[in-house]
Amino acid sequence: MTDRNYFPLKTSSRPRIYAYELVGVASHEGYIKIGYTTRDVEIRVKEQLHTPAVPYRILGSWPAMRKDGSIFMDHEVRDYLKRKGFLPLNPDRDRNEWMKCSLRDTEAAVVAISRGTDNSENRNRTFRMRPEQENAVVRTLEYFTSASHDRSGRTPKFLWNAKMRFGKTFAAYQLARRMELKKVLVLTFKPAVQTAWREDIETHVDFEGWQFISAQDAAGRSIDEQYERADRKRPIVCFGSFQDFLGKDRDNGGIKARNEWVHTTNWDLVIFDEYHFGAWKDNARRLFEQDEDAYDEDLSGYDAGNAHDESWLPITARYYLFLSGTPFRALNSGEFIEEQIYNWTYSDEQQCKAEWPRLSHFPEYVPAPDEENPYAALPRMVMLTYRLPESIQRIAREGEFDEFDLNEFFRADGRGENAVFRYRDYVQK
Repeated sequence: MTDRNYFPLKTSSRPRIYAYELVGVASHEGYIKIGYTTRDVEIRVKEQLHTPAVPYRILGSWPAMRKDGSIFMDHEVRDYLKRKGFLPLNPDRDRNEWMKCSLRDTEAAVVAISRGTDNSENRNRTFRMRPEQENAVVRTLEYFTSASHDRSGRTPKFLWNAKMRFGKTFAAYQLARRMELKKVLVLTFKPAVQTAWREDIETHVDFEGWQFISAQDAAGRSIDEQYERADRKRPIVCFGSFQDFLGKDRDNGGIKARNEWVHTTNWDLVIFDEYHFGAWKDNARRLFEQDEDAYDEDLSGYDAGNAHDESWLPITARYYLFLSGTPFRALNSGEFIEEQIYNWTYSDEQQCKAEWPRLSHFPEYVPAPDEENPYAALPRMVMLTYRLPESIQRIAREGEFDEFDLNEFFRADGRGENAVFRYRDYVQK
């Protein structure tokens, strides 16, 4: 029997792989120095350069430990990069620790070695969900599971009413991953958010093998061509704008021919991103009712509003997930009951920042060893409230209908620096 160390002891030191580059040094342009240390990275780099006159930039540092607690060295990272085709500085003349690669290449190499994988897709992100993201996923999964058994015939839906920077994209993907869903459709009213949806798919280790499909790929193929060629055995995420996917052809009033595949696919999960921006007014709803002649209008002219019932959608799905930071109309309309909503506010986040690592919101959460406070970078927050002028309250109370509208109250005329509140005297009060 060979003598193998099956249970390596974790070291008490803090070994790290680090990377830095020289600034303005032509001979080293595009090269990254990859090293190893158990001490402060900044001090170690200064020792190597011997003099502060050499300009440099530290690009990052990462724990040099595998999942089993054993240590790996810098030469293992460089060897990995060489196998991937990256070359060291002056490969034929000397041995050195400089590699012609990018920061992402270096991060991906560290991820591969620390996790014991090939990391063929060059993924460099390994962070896990924060406590509130984990809680949102668990709550939603539990509701979807219970709602699937009630035999009501309605598609289960859930709303994440979460502040900006909650990480709704990452958490939504984790929900799909936990539920082992393979066909996910993301509909948005803000196509500019595509970068965030694509980035998590392509960089995080949890989504290796996932496929992201959007308007056009690098080869110039249309989205329907991409979907046709996609591997159905691996998860597929299709991203598109509500206006395009669900809009009607101006000539014949029917579904756009290039989008028929969206309507004939039975999706596992449809995600409505930035829900509060949506075209969810009654006339937009009528646009997609069964009677093709009932309404002949393009969807793109509509903006903010909310639907009270998404069952009119000409898309079939097992589950609906709605994402928003300000779903006021949906909440006021009663579109979602309490069991269908996950709330996360700035106040919740600030409380977690102050309480870390013992969180009253999530008493069962156990931080990983050496896990830093994920809320530490949040700025100090001061919340201010406003009181409606008595004259406005009187109008709202005494009218036949509730005539006060928050959007109207803060309506602005003009654009950019020339924009002014229409009711600035009331706003100032």
